[in-house]
Amino acid sequence: MIGKLGAVWGIGGLVLLLGEAIYRLTPIAMATFDSRLDPLHWVALVVWVSAMLVLEGYRGFQKSFSPRVAARAKYLTEHPNVVRSLFAPFFCMGYFYATRAVKIRSILLTIGIVAMILGVRQVDQPWRGIVDLGVVLGLTWGIVSIGVFTYLAFAAEGFDRSPETPRAT
Repeated sequence: MIGKLGAVWGIGGLVLLLGEAIYRLTPIAMATFDSRLDPLHWVALVVWVSAMLVLEGYRGFQKSFSPRVAARAKYLTEHPNVVRSLFAPFFCMGYFYATRAVKIRSILLTIGIVAMILGVRQVDQPWRGIVDLGVVLGLTWGIVSIGVFTYLAFAAEGFDRSPETPRAT
C-alpha cells in the first residue's frame, strides 16, 4: 500500500510542480502578444518555441526524463519503502537512490533551471514572454509525456525502462 501511495504522490507531486510553473508562466507568455512584435521578435519566437519543443519536450522529457520518472514510480510499487514514498516526487526525479549519473544530471538540471529563471526575470517583454512561451509549451509536452509513460508503466505489458536505481542498472 505504501508503495502505491508513493507512486501516486511521486507522479502527482511532479505534475503539480510542473503544472504550477505552467500556471505562473502562461500569463507572462501570453503578454508577449500584447506588445507590437517586430519581424525579429517573430523569428525569435518561432525558433525558440521550436527549439524548446524539440530539446525540452521531445528530447528532455519524452526521450529521457518521463520514461525514467514512470519507471521509478513503478519501482516504488514493487519495492515499497517509507522514506522513498514520503519523498516520492524527489525520488521519481532522481535526486536520491539513483545511479550517480542520474543524481548528477538531476542536480545540474536543477541548477541550470534556477539560473535560467533568475536570468529571464531580468529580461523585458516581449523577450521574456517569448522565452516563457517556449518553456510553457515544453513543460506541457512534459506533463503529457509523463502521463503517457506512467500509463505504459502500469497498464501496458513489456514496459522495460530502467528506474536507474543502484541495484537496477
